[in-house]
Amino acid sequence: MATNKFIELQGLSDEDLQNEINIREAEYKQMKFDHAVRGLENPLKLREERKDLARLYTEKRARELKSMTPEQLAKRSKLVRRRRK
Repeated sequence: MATNKFIELQGLSDEDLQNEINIREAEYKQMKFDHAVRGLENPLKLREERKDLARLYTEKRARELKSMTPEQLAKRSKLVRRRRK
């Protein structure tokens, strides 16, 4: 099922993707609040929502990396190597 969600995300425009992130974040925060106050009927929905948010952020980051120039990617690679040391 995760594969289907991933394929759907690839079809969204950048603006739609950002709107979806904003909506899902608000829903997740509300769910966490509701769970803390009175408990959720199914607490595993928090996990699903968190994973969906991660998928959205991953797609957003992949698009950012795809739009980078080779020079920007080379500079990024140097920074990553420095951090690993």
